[in-house]
Amino acid sequence: MDVINRQLERQQVAPGLRRDLEEFRRRHPVPEKAQGRVLPPPIPYIGREVLEMSVAALLAGENLLLSGSKATGKNVLAENLAWLFRRPVYNISFHVNTDSSSLIGTDTFREGEVQFREGPVTQCALCGGFGVLDEINMAKNDAAAVLHATLDYRRVIDVPGYERIVLDEATRFIATMNYGYAGTRELNEALVSRFLVIDMPELTEEVLAGILTGAFPGLRTEARDAFIGLFLDLEQKAHNGEISTKSLDLRGMLAALRLIHAGIAPGRALDMGLVNKSFDLFEREIVGDVVLTRIPEEWTAAEVFVD
Repeated sequence: MDVINRQLERQQVAPGLRRDLEEFRRRHPVPEKAQGRVLPPPIPYIGREVLEMSVAALLAGENLLLSGSKATGKNVLAENLAWLFRRPVYNISFHVNTDSSSLIGTDTFREGEVQFREGPVTQCALCGGFGVLDEINMAKNDAAAVLHATLDYRRVIDVPGYERIVLDEATRFIATMNYGYAGTRELNEALVSRFLVIDMPELTEEVLAGILTGAFPGLRTEARDAFIGLFLDLEQKAHNGEISTKSLDLRGMLAALRLIHAGIAPGRALDMGLVNKSFDLFEREIVGDVVLTRIPEEWTAAEVFVD
């Protein structure tokens, strides 16, 4: 049994859901050409209720929209779900210039003739993959509108000039969206209606402990608690409007821990992973002071990791 399934047991995810997951994997083998996209996530998602809701929705054939503020684990959850279902992952990042051809595909000249070059949504549909629609609220409405027939009960992709593409039975889409990012917009009602929506809870001390322990088994308990306190302190200051969310970066903190494990001094590693994410000098000083209150300046890698 792999690490993620053991994590499901430790979180007491319903046995019925675990059995249904095994049956889903058995009924939907991954095509050989897509097996390189079935990848274990770097860290487990911690949160039984959210996991159970997500797994149940996907088993029922629904698509998911994960909404919430920064650093609530939306992409971590999406990666974990794809691994639990053993599906190839297709990451589609939305931005203001995303159009239908970048999603579905377009004509290209190949081998002396015009052929259809499949886009990531089409590839995902044909392979029974999990498409992660990242920052879907950054796309223009007309770009997202081309997904309507793909995401609803029709489960088809209409490509002008070609036969329509029917989605593989195992295909699912998981969209993510952050609140308040520059360039974001309200999702239209027609698009939202094609998803089940999970409002992601903020990371708690218990969840952070599980993430850090899972990602860094050699992390000392004192250091783990210090890094948890650091993240929660930054979160509180961001909520109070004292700093922006630029330095509230779980990925950055995990990257800093990897640098520390490699031998970089904790202070320098956290400068790179958190403090320097803010380009406002005053804000950077505030974040630096928060770091110093939790991570002593004299600490070395030996104070953070056992090995």
